Amino acid sequence: MVEQYELHQILACRVNDIPEPKKKRQYNYSTATKVKNAAQKRLREAKKTADNKKRQLKNQKDKVRYLETSLKKIEGTLNGKKPSVITDDELKVAPKAVREHVTDDSNVIFRPNTGPQTDFLAAPERDVLYGGAAGGGKSYALLVDLLRYADMSEHRALLLRRTLNELTELVDKSKQIYPKAFPGAVFKEAKSMWVFPSGATAWFSYLDKDTDVTRYQGQSFTWIGVDEITHYPTPYVWEYLRSRLRTTNPLIKAYMRCTANPGGVGGWWVKKMYIDPAPPDEPFPAQDIETKQSYLWPVGHEKAGQPLFLRKFIPARLTDNPYLMQDGQYEAMLRSLPEIERKRLLDGDWDVAEGAAFPEFERSLHIVKPFDIAPSWPRLRAADYGFASPSCVLWGAVDWDGNLIIYRELYGKQYTGESLARVILQMERNDRPPSTSVLDASCWNKTGHGMSIAETMMRNGVRWTPSDRNRLAGKMEIHRRLSLDNGRPSLYIFETCTNLIRTLGNIPTSKINTEDVDTKAEDHAYDALRYMVMTRQSNKPTVPDILKDIKQKAYQPEDMVFGY
Repeated sequence: MVEQYELHQILACRVNDIPEPKKKRQYNYSTATKVKNAAQKRLREAKKTADNKKRQLKNQKDKVRYLETSLKKIEGTLNGKKPSVITDDELKVAPKAVREHVTDDSNVIFRPNTGPQTDFLAAPERDVLYGGAAGGGKSYALLVDLLRYADMSEHRALLLRRTLNELTELVDKSKQIYPKAFPGAVFKEAKSMWVFPSGATAWFSYLDKDTDVTRYQGQSFTWIGVDEITHYPTPYVWEYLRSRLRTTNPLIKAYMRCTANPGGVGGWWVKKMYIDPAPPDEPFPAQDIETKQSYLWPVGHEKAGQPLFLRKFIPARLTDNPYLMQDGQYEAMLRSLPEIERKRLLDGDWDVAEGAAFPEFERSLHIVKPFDIAPSWPRLRAADYGFASPSCVLWGAVDWDGNLIIYRELYGKQYTGESLARVILQMERNDRPPSTSVLDASCWNKTGHGMSIAETMMRNGVRWTPSDRNRLAGKMEIHRRLSLDNGRPSLYIFETCTNLIRTLGNIPTSKINTEDVDTKAEDHAYDALRYMVMTRQSNKPTVPDILKDIKQKAYQPEDMVFGY
Protein backbone atom coordinates (compact mmCIF):
# COMPACT_ATOMS: atom_id res chain seq x y z
CA MET A 1 0.00 0.00 0.00
CA VAL A 2 2.88 2.33 0.83
CA GLU A 3 4.56 1.64 -2.45
CA GLN A 4 1.31 2.29 -4.37
CA TYR A 5 0.86 5.57 -2.51
CA GLU A 6 4.39 6.69 -3.27
CA LEU A 7 3.95 5.81 -6.92
CA HIS A 8 0.71 7.74 -6.98
CA GLN A 9 2.45 10.75 -5.48
CA ILE A 10 5.25 10.60 -8.05
CA LEU A 11 2.81 10.43 -10.92
CA ALA A 12 0.76 13.25 -9.48
CA CYS A 13 3.87 15.40 -9.22
CA ARG A 14 4.82 14.71 -12.82
CA VAL A 15 1.34 15.59 -13.99
CA ASN A 16 1.38 18.78 -11.98
CA ASP A 17 4.75 19.69 -13.54
CA ILE A 18 3.24 19.83 -17.01
CA PRO A 19 2.65 23.49 -17.86
CA GLU A 20 -0.80 24.51 -18.88
CA PRO A 21 -1.17 25.54 -22.53
CA LYS A 22 -1.07 29.27 -23.10
CA LYS A 23 -4.41 30.72 -23.86
CA LYS A 24 -4.72 32.56 -27.13
CA ARG A 25 -4.88 36.24 -26.46
CA GLN A 26 -8.22 37.73 -27.19
CA TYR A 27 -8.60 41.17 -28.73
CA ASN A 28 -11.72 43.24 -28.38
CA TYR A 29 -11.96 45.46 -31.42
CA SER A 30 -14.35 48.31 -31.72
CA THR A 31 -17.10 48.08 -34.31
CA ALA A 32 -15.34 50.67 -36.49
CA THR A 33 -12.10 48.70 -36.45
CA LYS A 34 -13.87 45.48 -37.37
CA VAL A 35 -15.57 47.16 -40.32
CA LYS A 36 -12.23 48.64 -41.43
CA ASN A 37 -10.39 45.26 -41.22
CA ALA A 38 -13.17 43.54 -43.16
CA ALA A 39 -13.05 46.22 -45.86
CA GLN A 40 -9.26 45.92 -46.17
CA LYS A 41 -9.53 42.14 -46.50
CA ARG A 42 -12.14 42.47 -49.27
CA LEU A 43 -9.90 45.05 -50.99
CA ARG A 44 -6.91 42.70 -50.93
CA GLU A 45 -9.00 39.86 -52.34
CA ALA A 46 -10.37 42.15 -55.04
CA LYS A 47 -6.85 43.26 -56.05
CA LYS A 48 -5.68 39.68 -56.16
CA THR A 49 -8.64 38.73 -58.37
CA ALA A 50 -7.97 41.74 -60.60
CA ASP A 51 -4.30 40.82 -60.98
CA ASN A 52 -5.26 37.29 -61.95
CA LYS A 53 -7.72 38.64 -64.52
CA LYS A 54 -5.03 40.94 -65.94
CA ARG A 55 -2.62 38.04 -66.33
CA GLN A 56 -5.30 35.92 -67.95
CA LEU A 57 -6.20 38.77 -70.30
CA LYS A 58 -2.55 39.32 -71.22
CA ASN A 59 -2.11 35.62 -71.93
CA GLN A 60 -5.23 35.65 -74.10
CA LYS A 61 -3.97 38.72 -75.98
CA ASP A 62 -0.59 37.09 -76.56
CA LYS A 63 -2.32 33.94 -77.79
CA VAL A 64 -4.55 35.95 -80.17
CA ARG A 65 -1.53 37.85 -81.43
CA TYR A 66 0.33 34.59 -81.98
CA LEU A 67 -2.58 33.08 -83.89
CA GLU A 68 -2.95 36.21 -86.02
CA THR A 69 0.75 36.13 -86.87
CA SER A 70 0.58 32.44 -87.70
CA LEU A 71 -2.42 32.86 -89.98
CA LYS A 72 -0.77 35.80 -91.78
CA LYS A 73 2.30 33.68 -92.40
CA ILE A 74 0.17 30.85 -93.75
CA GLU A 75 -1.86 33.26 -95.92
CA GLY A 76 1.32 34.80 -97.32
CA THR A 77 2.76 31.38 -98.08
CA LEU A 78 -0.39 30.30 -99.90
CA ASN A 79 -0.52 33.48 -101.95
CA GLY A 80 3.16 33.34 -102.80
CA LYS A 81 3.64 36.87 -101.48
CA LYS A 82 5.70 36.16 -98.41
CA PRO A 83 6.91 32.55 -98.08
CA SER A 84 8.03 31.82 -94.58
CA VAL A 85 8.98 29.13 -92.11
CA ILE A 86 5.88 27.66 -90.52
CA THR A 87 6.15 25.68 -87.30
CA ASP A 88 4.10 22.63 -86.35
CA ASP A 89 2.24 24.66 -83.70
CA GLU A 90 1.23 27.20 -86.35
CA LEU A 91 0.00 24.46 -88.64
CA LYS A 92 -2.32 23.20 -85.92
CA VAL A 93 -4.49 26.33 -86.21
CA ALA A 94 -4.71 26.07 -90.00
CA PRO A 95 -7.47 24.25 -91.98
CA LYS A 96 -6.77 20.77 -93.25
CA ALA A 97 -6.31 21.95 -96.83
CA VAL A 98 -3.65 24.41 -95.70
CA ARG A 99 -1.80 21.74 -93.73
CA GLU A 100 -1.77 19.44 -96.72
CA HIS A 101 -0.47 22.23 -98.95
CA VAL A 102 2.31 23.23 -96.58
CA THR A 103 3.42 19.67 -95.88
CA ASP A 104 3.50 18.83 -99.58
CA ASP A 105 7.09 17.87 -100.48
CA SER A 106 7.03 20.19 -103.48
CA ASN A 107 6.89 23.14 -101.05
CA VAL A 108 9.59 21.87 -98.69
CA ILE A 109 12.92 23.67 -98.89
CA PHE A 110 14.61 21.83 -96.03
CA ARG A 111 13.39 18.76 -94.19
CA PRO A 112 15.45 17.72 -91.13
CA ASN A 113 16.53 14.12 -90.82
CA THR A 114 14.58 12.04 -88.37
CA GLY A 115 16.35 11.79 -85.04
CA PRO A 116 18.98 14.15 -83.58
CA GLN A 117 18.70 16.80 -86.29
CA THR A 118 14.95 17.09 -85.73
CA ASP A 119 15.44 17.01 -81.96
CA PHE A 120 17.94 19.86 -82.18
CA LEU A 121 15.59 22.09 -84.18
CA ALA A 122 12.72 21.36 -81.79
CA ALA A 123 14.72 21.74 -78.54
CA PRO A 124 13.08 24.27 -76.16
CA GLU A 125 16.15 24.65 -73.88
CA ARG A 126 18.01 27.96 -73.84
CA ASP A 127 21.48 26.49 -74.52
CA VAL A 128 21.99 23.36 -76.66
CA LEU A 129 25.06 21.60 -78.07
CA TYR A 130 24.57 19.44 -81.17
CA GLY A 131 27.79 17.48 -81.44
CA GLY A 132 29.50 14.17 -82.01
CA ALA A 133 30.34 12.30 -85.17
CA ALA A 134 31.20 14.00 -88.45
CA GLY A 135 28.58 14.01 -91.18
CA GLY A 136 25.57 14.32 -88.87
CA GLY A 137 24.24 17.47 -90.56
CA LYS A 138 25.20 19.82 -87.74
CA SER A 139 26.05 22.90 -89.81
CA TYR A 140 22.85 22.78 -91.88
CA ALA A 141 20.80 22.32 -88.70
CA LEU A 142 22.46 25.40 -87.18
CA LEU A 143 21.71 27.50 -90.27
CA VAL A 144 18.05 26.47 -90.24
CA ASP A 145 17.65 26.98 -86.48
CA LEU A 146 18.71 30.60 -87.02
CA LEU A 147 15.46 31.14 -89.01
CA ARG A 148 13.17 30.53 -86.00
CA TYR A 149 11.96 34.14 -85.95
CA ALA A 150 13.19 35.45 -89.28
CA ASP A 151 9.65 36.69 -90.09
CA MET A 152 9.72 39.09 -87.12
CA SER A 153 11.53 42.43 -87.29
CA GLU A 154 12.90 42.21 -83.72
CA HIS A 155 14.87 39.06 -84.51
CA ARG A 156 18.65 39.65 -84.47
CA ALA A 157 20.87 36.60 -84.98
CA LEU A 158 24.65 36.15 -84.74
CA LEU A 159 26.45 33.13 -86.20
CA LEU A 160 30.18 32.67 -85.58
CA ARG A 161 33.14 30.58 -86.71
CA ARG A 162 36.74 30.73 -85.55
CA THR A 163 38.33 31.76 -88.88
CA LEU A 164 37.29 33.65 -92.02
CA ASN A 165 37.79 30.61 -94.28
CA GLU A 166 35.46 28.54 -92.11
CA LEU A 167 32.92 31.35 -92.12
CA THR A 168 32.92 31.48 -95.93
CA GLU A 169 31.71 27.87 -96.02
CA LEU A 170 28.75 28.75 -93.80
CA VAL A 171 27.84 31.77 -95.94
CA ASP A 172 27.83 29.61 -99.08
CA LYS A 173 25.50 27.10 -97.43
CA SER A 174 23.15 29.87 -96.24
CA LYS A 175 22.87 31.18 -99.82
CA GLN A 176 21.46 27.79 -100.81
CA ILE A 177 18.65 28.00 -98.25
CA TYR A 178 17.73 31.53 -97.22
CA PRO A 179 16.63 33.05 -100.58
CA LYS A 180 14.36 30.06 -101.17
CA ALA A 181 12.82 30.19 -97.71
CA PHE A 182 12.49 33.98 -97.71
CA PRO A 183 12.29 35.45 -101.24
CA GLY A 184 13.62 38.97 -101.03
CA ALA A 185 16.25 38.13 -98.41
CA VAL A 186 19.47 39.97 -99.24
CA PHE A 187 23.02 39.17 -98.18
CA LYS A 188 25.10 42.33 -97.76
CA GLU A 189 28.65 41.25 -98.51
CA ALA A 190 30.31 44.32 -96.99
CA LYS A 191 28.71 43.72 -93.59
CA SER A 192 28.43 39.91 -93.96
CA MET A 193 24.80 40.20 -92.92
CA TRP A 194 21.48 38.79 -94.08
CA VAL A 195 18.50 41.13 -94.15
CA PHE A 196 15.12 39.42 -94.38
CA PRO A 197 11.91 40.94 -95.77
CA SER A 198 10.55 41.34 -92.24
CA GLY A 199 13.52 43.50 -91.24
CA ALA A 200 15.12 40.69 -89.22
CA THR A 201 18.91 40.45 -89.51
CA ALA A 202 21.48 37.68 -89.23
CA TRP A 203 25.17 38.54 -88.84
CA PHE A 204 27.82 36.08 -90.00
CA SER A 205 31.16 36.79 -88.35
CA TYR A 206 34.37 35.19 -87.13
CA LEU A 207 36.36 35.51 -83.90
CA ASP A 208 39.98 34.48 -84.19
CA LYS A 209 40.97 35.69 -80.70
CA ASP A 210 39.06 35.61 -77.44
CA THR A 211 39.53 39.35 -77.00
CA ASP A 212 37.73 40.02 -80.32
CA VAL A 213 34.44 39.22 -78.59
CA THR A 214 34.41 42.71 -77.08
CA ARG A 215 33.45 44.12 -80.47
CA TYR A 216 29.90 43.03 -79.58
CA GLN A 217 29.88 45.00 -76.34
CA GLY A 218 26.68 47.05 -76.14
CA GLN A 219 24.89 44.94 -78.75
CA SER A 220 22.08 42.48 -78.19
CA PHE A 221 20.87 39.41 -80.06
CA THR A 222 17.89 37.09 -79.81
CA TRP A 223 19.80 34.11 -81.21
CA ILE A 224 23.52 33.33 -80.97
CA GLY A 225 25.21 30.32 -82.54
CA VAL A 226 28.76 29.02 -82.91
CA ASP A 227 29.74 26.34 -85.40
CA GLU A 228 32.57 24.05 -84.17
CA ILE A 229 32.79 25.62 -80.74
CA THR A 230 35.66 23.31 -79.67
CA HIS A 231 37.96 25.46 -81.82
CA TYR A 232 37.96 28.00 -78.98
CA PRO A 233 40.54 27.07 -76.32
CA THR A 234 38.56 28.49 -73.38
CA PRO A 235 34.86 29.11 -72.56
CA TYR A 236 35.46 32.88 -72.40
CA VAL A 237 33.87 33.66 -75.80
CA TRP A 238 30.78 31.56 -75.14
CA GLU A 239 30.29 32.91 -71.62
CA TYR A 240 30.67 36.51 -72.76
CA LEU A 241 28.23 36.08 -75.65
CA ARG A 242 25.58 34.89 -73.21
CA SER A 243 25.55 38.41 -71.77
CA ARG A 244 24.56 39.71 -75.23
CA LEU A 245 21.45 37.51 -75.39
CA ARG A 246 18.16 39.29 -74.72
CA THR A 247 14.68 39.84 -76.11
CA THR A 248 11.89 42.33 -75.43
CA ASN A 249 9.26 40.65 -77.61
CA PRO A 250 7.22 38.07 -75.63
CA LEU A 251 6.74 36.07 -78.83
CA ILE A 252 10.49 35.66 -79.31
CA LYS A 253 12.50 33.36 -77.05
CA ALA A 254 16.24 33.84 -76.80
CA TYR A 255 18.43 30.86 -77.75
CA MET A 256 22.09 29.85 -77.81
CA ARG A 257 23.10 27.03 -80.15
CA CYS A 258 26.47 25.44 -80.88
CA THR A 259 27.87 22.46 -82.76
CA ALA A 260 31.11 20.54 -82.38
CA ASN A 261 33.07 17.39 -83.03
CA PRO A 262 34.88 15.87 -80.04
CA GLY A 263 38.43 17.06 -79.53
CA GLY A 264 40.04 20.30 -80.53
CA VAL A 265 41.80 22.74 -78.22
CA GLY A 266 38.51 23.50 -76.46
CA GLY A 267 37.23 19.96 -76.21
CA TRP A 268 38.00 19.86 -72.48
CA TRP A 269 35.69 22.71 -71.47
CA VAL A 270 32.92 21.80 -73.92
CA LYS A 271 32.90 18.32 -72.43
CA LYS A 272 32.69 19.76 -68.89
CA MET A 273 29.89 22.15 -69.86
CA TYR A 274 27.64 19.83 -71.89
CA ILE A 275 28.74 16.17 -71.76
CA ASP A 276 29.64 15.43 -68.14
CA PRO A 277 26.66 16.94 -66.22
CA ALA A 278 23.91 14.70 -67.65
CA PRO A 279 23.22 11.86 -70.11
CA PRO A 280 22.63 12.79 -73.77
CA ASP A 281 19.21 14.24 -74.68
CA GLU A 282 18.39 15.02 -71.04
CA PRO A 283 18.02 18.72 -70.08
CA PHE A 284 19.87 19.88 -66.97
CA PRO A 285 20.29 23.19 -65.09
CA ALA A 286 23.18 25.23 -66.46
CA GLN A 287 26.10 25.34 -64.05
CA ASP A 288 29.58 26.78 -63.59
CA ILE A 289 32.01 24.29 -65.10
CA GLU A 290 34.57 24.81 -62.35
CA THR A 291 32.45 24.94 -59.19
CA LYS A 292 29.61 22.83 -60.63
CA GLN A 293 27.16 25.20 -58.93
CA SER A 294 23.90 25.70 -60.83
CA TYR A 295 22.94 29.17 -62.01
CA LEU A 296 19.82 30.16 -60.05
CA TRP A 297 17.38 33.06 -60.05
CA PRO A 298 18.45 35.52 -57.33
CA VAL A 299 16.71 36.13 -54.01
CA GLY A 300 13.80 38.54 -54.38
CA HIS A 301 12.78 37.28 -57.80
CA GLU A 302 9.51 35.39 -58.14
CA LYS A 303 11.54 32.42 -59.47
CA ALA A 304 14.15 32.64 -56.70
CA GLY A 305 16.05 29.36 -56.29
CA GLN A 306 14.93 27.93 -59.63
CA PRO A 307 17.42 27.19 -62.46
CA LEU A 308 18.22 30.29 -64.50
CA PHE A 309 18.14 28.29 -67.73
CA LEU A 310 18.58 24.74 -69.01
CA ARG A 311 21.23 23.11 -71.16
CA LYS A 312 21.17 19.96 -73.26
CA PHE A 313 23.57 17.86 -75.30
CA ILE A 314 22.18 16.18 -78.43
CA PRO A 315 24.60 13.62 -79.93
CA ALA A 316 25.12 13.57 -83.69
CA ARG A 317 25.62 10.27 -85.51
CA LEU A 318 26.66 9.58 -89.08
CA THR A 319 23.96 6.91 -89.33
CA ASP A 320 21.34 9.63 -88.88
CA ASN A 321 22.28 11.19 -92.23
CA PRO A 322 20.80 9.03 -95.02
CA TYR A 323 22.42 11.15 -97.75
CA LEU A 324 25.96 10.27 -96.60
CA MET A 325 25.10 6.67 -95.74
CA GLN A 326 23.70 5.73 -99.17
CA ASP A 327 26.86 4.53 -100.89
CA GLY A 328 29.02 4.02 -97.79
CA GLN A 329 31.97 5.99 -99.19
CA TYR A 330 32.02 8.62 -96.44
CA GLU A 331 31.76 5.98 -93.72
CA ALA A 332 34.58 4.01 -95.32
CA MET A 333 36.75 7.13 -95.37
CA LEU A 334 36.16 7.74 -91.65
CA ARG A 335 36.97 4.10 -90.86
CA SER A 336 40.30 4.48 -92.62
CA LEU A 337 41.44 7.23 -90.23
CA PRO A 338 43.92 6.61 -87.40
CA GLU A 339 42.39 5.22 -84.22
CA ILE A 340 41.98 8.49 -82.31
CA GLU A 341 40.52 10.40 -85.26
CA ARG A 342 38.24 7.43 -86.04
CA LYS A 343 36.89 7.32 -82.48
CA ARG A 344 36.34 11.06 -82.51
CA LEU A 345 34.79 11.59 -85.96
CA LEU A 346 33.05 8.26 -86.57
CA ASP A 347 32.05 7.20 -83.06
CA GLY A 348 31.66 10.69 -81.58
CA ASP A 349 33.80 9.67 -78.61
CA TRP A 350 34.35 12.63 -76.25
CA ASP A 351 37.01 10.81 -74.22
CA VAL A 352 39.63 11.25 -76.94
CA ALA A 353 41.07 14.48 -78.25
CA GLU A 354 42.30 15.68 -81.61
CA GLY A 355 46.06 15.28 -81.75
CA ALA A 356 46.06 13.68 -78.30
CA ALA A 357 49.52 13.76 -76.76
CA PHE A 358 49.00 10.36 -75.10
CA PRO A 359 47.16 8.01 -77.47
CA GLU A 360 48.24 5.09 -75.24
CA PHE A 361 45.91 6.27 -72.47
CA GLU A 362 42.88 3.98 -72.15
CA ARG A 363 40.32 4.08 -69.36
CA SER A 364 39.92 0.31 -69.39
CA LEU A 365 43.67 -0.18 -68.86
CA HIS A 366 44.83 2.67 -66.66
CA ILE A 367 41.82 3.58 -64.47
CA VAL A 368 41.15 1.43 -61.40
CA LYS A 369 38.83 1.45 -58.44
CA PRO A 370 40.36 2.67 -55.15
CA PHE A 371 41.97 0.08 -52.87
CA ASP A 372 44.11 0.14 -49.73
CA ILE A 373 47.70 1.20 -50.38
CA ALA A 374 50.12 -1.26 -48.75
CA PRO A 375 52.12 0.28 -45.85
CA SER A 376 55.42 -0.84 -47.39
CA TRP A 377 54.91 1.00 -50.68
CA PRO A 378 56.96 4.22 -50.96
CA ARG A 379 54.73 7.31 -51.13
CA LEU A 380 55.28 10.30 -53.42
CA ARG A 381 53.78 13.77 -53.67
CA ALA A 382 54.05 16.17 -56.62
CA ALA A 383 52.47 19.56 -57.25
CA ASP A 384 52.04 22.20 -59.92
CA TYR A 385 51.15 25.55 -58.37
CA GLY A 386 48.79 28.22 -59.68
CA PHE A 387 46.62 30.95 -58.21
CA ALA A 388 44.49 32.33 -61.04
CA SER A 389 44.93 29.00 -62.83
CA PRO A 390 44.36 25.71 -60.97
CA SER A 391 46.85 24.18 -58.57
CA CYS A 392 47.20 20.41 -58.75
CA VAL A 393 48.71 18.10 -56.12
CA LEU A 394 49.02 14.37 -56.82
CA TRP A 395 49.78 11.56 -54.38
CA GLY A 396 51.29 8.32 -55.67
CA ALA A 397 52.75 5.04 -54.46
CA VAL A 398 55.19 2.52 -55.97
CA ASP A 399 54.17 -1.15 -55.58
CA TRP A 400 56.34 -4.30 -55.37
CA ASP A 401 56.58 -4.52 -59.18
CA GLY A 402 57.61 -0.90 -59.65
CA ASN A 403 54.17 0.24 -60.85
CA LEU A 404 53.16 3.82 -60.04
CA ILE A 405 49.65 4.20 -58.61
CA ILE A 406 48.14 7.70 -58.40
CA TYR A 407 45.68 7.41 -55.54
CA ARG A 408 44.68 11.00 -54.66
CA GLU A 409 44.50 14.48 -56.18
CA LEU A 410 43.86 18.04 -55.05
CA TYR A 411 42.68 20.43 -57.75
CA GLY A 412 41.50 24.01 -57.36
CA LYS A 413 42.10 27.74 -57.81
CA GLN A 414 42.81 30.69 -55.52
CA TYR A 415 45.18 28.84 -53.20
CA THR A 416 47.90 30.83 -51.49
CA GLY A 417 51.04 29.02 -50.39
CA GLU A 418 49.78 29.02 -46.81
CA SER A 419 46.23 27.80 -47.57
CA LEU A 420 47.48 25.08 -49.91
CA ALA A 421 49.85 23.81 -47.23
CA ARG A 422 46.99 23.63 -44.71
CA VAL A 423 44.83 21.58 -47.09
CA ILE A 424 47.69 19.21 -47.91
CA LEU A 425 48.41 18.53 -44.24
CA GLN A 426 44.72 17.92 -43.60
CA MET A 427 44.53 15.40 -46.46
CA GLU A 428 47.69 13.60 -45.24
CA ARG A 429 46.69 13.43 -41.57
CA ASN A 430 46.18 9.63 -41.68
CA ASP A 431 48.90 8.86 -44.25
CA ARG A 432 52.40 7.57 -44.10
CA PRO A 433 54.61 10.62 -44.83
CA PRO A 434 55.73 10.79 -48.48
CA SER A 435 59.35 9.77 -49.05
CA THR A 436 59.64 12.18 -51.98
CA SER A 437 57.87 15.51 -52.56
CA VAL A 438 58.50 17.62 -55.66
CA LEU A 439 57.15 21.05 -56.54
CA ASP A 440 57.34 23.14 -59.69
CA ALA A 441 60.86 24.60 -59.57
CA SER A 442 59.55 28.06 -60.47
CA CYS A 443 57.90 28.22 -57.01
CA TRP A 444 61.33 29.07 -55.56
CA ASN A 445 61.37 32.33 -57.53
CA LYS A 446 60.87 35.37 -55.30
CA THR A 447 58.70 38.35 -56.17
CA GLY A 448 59.43 41.49 -54.17
CA HIS A 449 60.84 41.16 -50.66
CA GLY A 450 58.57 38.39 -49.43
CA MET A 451 59.07 34.64 -49.29
CA SER A 452 58.65 32.42 -52.33
CA ILE A 453 55.69 30.09 -52.63
CA ALA A 454 57.91 27.12 -51.81
CA GLU A 455 59.33 28.82 -48.70
CA THR A 456 55.86 29.78 -47.52
CA MET A 457 54.62 26.20 -47.81
CA MET A 458 57.68 24.76 -46.07
CA ARG A 459 57.36 27.24 -43.22
CA ASN A 460 53.78 25.92 -42.82
CA GLY A 461 54.92 22.32 -42.51
CA VAL A 462 54.93 20.98 -46.10
CA ARG A 463 58.45 20.27 -47.37
CA TRP A 464 59.42 20.14 -51.06
CA THR A 465 62.31 19.65 -53.44
CA PRO A 466 62.46 21.40 -56.83
CA SER A 467 61.07 19.46 -59.78
CA ASP A 468 63.09 18.28 -62.77
CA ARG A 469 62.60 20.82 -65.61
CA ASN A 470 63.30 18.39 -68.45
CA ARG A 471 59.94 18.48 -70.26
CA LEU A 472 60.81 15.99 -73.02
CA ALA A 473 62.23 13.38 -70.64
CA GLY A 474 59.18 13.71 -68.39
CA LYS A 475 56.77 13.27 -71.29
CA MET A 476 58.71 10.22 -72.54
CA GLU A 477 58.57 8.64 -69.07
CA ILE A 478 54.76 9.04 -69.02
CA HIS A 479 54.60 7.44 -72.48
CA ARG A 480 56.71 4.54 -71.17
CA ARG A 481 54.53 3.95 -68.14
CA LEU A 482 51.30 4.15 -70.16
CA SER A 483 52.59 1.69 -72.76
CA LEU A 484 52.04 -2.03 -72.30
CA ASP A 485 54.82 -4.34 -71.18
CA ASN A 486 53.76 -7.99 -71.22
CA GLY A 487 50.18 -6.79 -71.56
CA ARG A 488 50.30 -4.41 -68.58
CA PRO A 489 51.08 -0.71 -68.12
CA SER A 490 53.15 0.56 -65.20
CA LEU A 491 50.94 3.56 -64.41
CA TYR A 492 47.51 3.26 -62.78
CA ILE A 493 45.15 6.00 -61.65
CA PHE A 494 42.35 5.78 -59.09
CA GLU A 495 39.00 6.64 -60.66
CA THR A 496 38.56 9.31 -57.97
CA CYS A 497 41.33 11.42 -59.58
CA THR A 498 38.84 12.88 -62.04
CA ASN A 499 40.82 15.93 -63.16
CA LEU A 500 43.96 13.96 -63.99
CA ILE A 501 41.88 11.43 -65.92
CA ARG A 502 39.96 14.13 -67.78
CA THR A 503 42.95 16.19 -68.82
CA LEU A 504 45.50 13.42 -69.49
CA GLY A 505 43.25 11.89 -72.14
CA ASN A 506 42.45 15.22 -73.78
CA ILE A 507 45.64 17.27 -73.66
CA PRO A 508 46.78 17.85 -77.27
CA THR A 509 50.23 17.85 -78.83
CA SER A 510 51.77 21.26 -79.44
CA LYS A 511 51.50 22.42 -83.06
CA ILE A 512 54.72 24.41 -82.63
CA ASN A 513 56.80 21.73 -80.91
CA THR A 514 55.40 18.31 -81.74
CA GLU A 515 57.60 16.70 -79.08
CA ASP A 516 55.73 18.54 -76.32
CA VAL A 517 52.14 19.07 -75.20
CA ASP A 518 50.16 22.22 -75.93
CA THR A 519 50.97 24.44 -72.95
CA LYS A 520 47.89 26.57 -73.65
CA ALA A 521 45.69 23.59 -72.84
CA GLU A 522 44.72 22.53 -69.31
CA ASP A 523 48.08 20.99 -68.38
CA HIS A 524 48.24 21.44 -64.58
CA ALA A 525 47.56 17.79 -63.65
CA TYR A 526 49.86 16.64 -66.45
CA ASP A 527 52.70 18.82 -65.11
CA ALA A 528 52.25 17.41 -61.59
CA LEU A 529 52.36 13.87 -63.02
CA ARG A 530 55.46 14.75 -65.06
CA TYR A 531 57.23 16.02 -61.94
CA MET A 532 56.35 12.80 -60.12
CA VAL A 533 57.58 10.35 -62.76
CA MET A 534 60.83 12.33 -63.00
CA THR A 535 61.67 11.71 -59.34
CA ARG A 536 63.31 8.49 -60.55
CA GLN A 537 61.43 6.78 -57.79
CA SER A 538 61.47 3.39 -59.46
CA ASN A 539 62.79 1.48 -56.44
CA LYS A 540 60.59 -1.26 -55.20
CA PRO A 541 59.79 -1.53 -51.50
CA THR A 542 62.69 -2.90 -49.45
CA VAL A 543 62.62 -6.38 -47.94
CA PRO A 544 62.18 -5.07 -44.36
CA ASP A 545 59.26 -2.95 -45.52
CA ILE A 546 57.67 -5.89 -47.29
CA LEU A 547 58.03 -8.07 -44.22
CA LYS A 548 55.97 -5.52 -42.27
CA ASP A 549 52.87 -6.29 -44.31
CA ILE A 550 53.71 -9.78 -45.60
CA LYS A 551 50.32 -10.98 -44.52
CA GLN A 552 48.64 -8.60 -46.92
CA LYS A 553 47.44 -10.17 -50.15
CA ALA A 554 49.88 -9.64 -52.97
CA TYR A 555 48.94 -6.84 -55.33
CA GLN A 556 47.94 -8.22 -58.74
CA PRO A 557 46.80 -5.80 -61.46
CA GLU A 558 44.51 -8.39 -62.98
CA ASP A 559 42.89 -9.10 -59.60
CA MET A 560 39.26 -7.92 -59.74
CA VAL A 561 39.36 -7.28 -56.00
CA PHE A 562 41.53 -4.28 -56.72
CA GLY A 563 39.35 -3.18 -59.60
CA TYR A 564 41.55 -4.26 -62.50
